[in-house]
Amino acid sequence: MTTTIDKIAWIHLLNGQILGARSKGKDTYYLPGGKRESGETDEETLIREIREELSVDILKERIQLYGTFEAPAHGKSEGIQVMMTCYMADYEGVLSPESEIEELKWLNYVDREQVSAVTQLIFDQLHSENLLK
Repeated sequence: MTTTIDKIAWIHLLNGQILGARSKGKDTYYLPGGKRESGETDEETLIREIREELSVDILKERIQLYGTFEAPAHGKSEGIQVMMTCYMADYEGVLSPESEIEELKWLNYVDREQVSAVTQLIFDQLHSENLLK
């Protein structure tokens, strides 16, 4: 039996790089975002998670769906998948790691091995569209 973890993620690109976040005590980068709380929409989850993790405000009217990606969940037992629905959006504020986030880093396609399996799929898609260098 497969268990699926439903996550929402923010794709923030700048000059051919993507913003990655690393949690305290971890060695893998992931896209900022997280799991939805009961009754939340994708947009509400994205806005809440990004405010909690990066201390910036996503502009709701600028949120655009990028795509949904699925792969084995990083650091979990076999049979656990993660389904990541990704959005692009503009924001207000200054990016700053908060909550469980220890580090923010601008990543390139060559950093693909430093990210989770589902994020590797996203890297591949962005790279094929010449959005990630």
